[in-house]
Amino acid sequence: MAIIRQGRRVTMDHMEKVTVLDALGLDEAHTSVYRCVLQQPSASTAEIASLLSMSLPRVRPIVAELERLGLLARQASASDRFVASPPSISLRPLLLERERGLTRAHEALVELSDLYRRSAEQRSIADVVDVVIGDDAVRQRVAQLQAASIEQVRVLVLHEIALLSGEDNIEEDRALARGVRYRVIVESAVLERPGFLAAAREMAQIGEEIRVLPTLPTRMFIADDQMALVPMHSQDEDQGFGALLIHPSGLLDLVSSIFEEYWRAATEFLPIAAAPTTEDVDRDLLRLLLLGVTDAAAAAQLGISLRTVQRRVADLMDTAGVTTRMQLGAEAVRRAWV
Repeated sequence: MAIIRQGRRVTMDHMEKVTVLDALGLDEAHTSVYRCVLQQPSASTAEIASLLSMSLPRVRPIVAELERLGLLARQASASDRFVASPPSISLRPLLLERERGLTRAHEALVELSDLYRRSAEQRSIADVVDVVIGDDAVRQRVAQLQAASIEQVRVLVLHEIALLSGEDNIEEDRALARGVRYRVIVESAVLERPGFLAAAREMAQIGEEIRVLPTLPTRMFIADDQMALVPMHSQDEDQGFGALLIHPSGLLDLVSSIFEEYWRAATEFLPIAAAPTTEDVDRDLLRLLLLGVTDAAAAAQLGISLRTVQRRVADLMDTAGVTTRMQLGAEAVRRAWV
């Protein structure tokens, strides 16, 4: 799905770290080379390549680019060796030019936003909804909405195949890194996806809130209180991807209210331990069963056999002094086992 990833996930250690050189549009390799030379009295391209375990053909154009930008200079006594220019001198003009560019871009944004606002005020009732056709166009809108979000993103996720893979949805990581709050409600069947629990655990660690309901009526994606995306067709119709982009209106207010009602009714997802000990297994098993996961799915997620799951459930029922799983769930909550 677009929010809880299948496959790749990132943790805080892998979040993008914005540096001065990043802000100038230089990639990690350029940054590494510049930092390397900064720490040496001088260095040849061969020495830089050796220090960074990079190939010489890879290092040469990077050094040439850094020299063009004024970040590196040739040593006076040896033209085949390079020294780093003082950052306070070499970077300041580049940053000032970038800031001037951002200022111009911001002024253009304000102007264009004002033009859009004026036209939006003249929209008819039908114009509060835009039709987005095609997989790529819908994915693009999802990425744009996340990139533009300032406060929060709210999502309903069905058990069907995700619109975006974990590799595709890099905007979610960026939004979380800059402090955007993510609130996600998933159908309980989503918990049975391979790798879901590991992904959800990492998502929770970087600030995403996840809740669970047995079923949901549709997908939904709301960015701040500015825009919402909902499917054009019902989930049972096989007509390809298409979405309705809802602008600020009474309809958007209604969509937001529907999400909040589901949020209040949903069960909080309690992430499973990263490397559960023997004592953790029972707690994690109870959490999954309380969320409606089948025995087989719980066994797969916890890395234990179906027979072990059934035996552990029976042991827990004996310990709690109950005869049904419903009673076990109530006792688990009462005794704070979960």
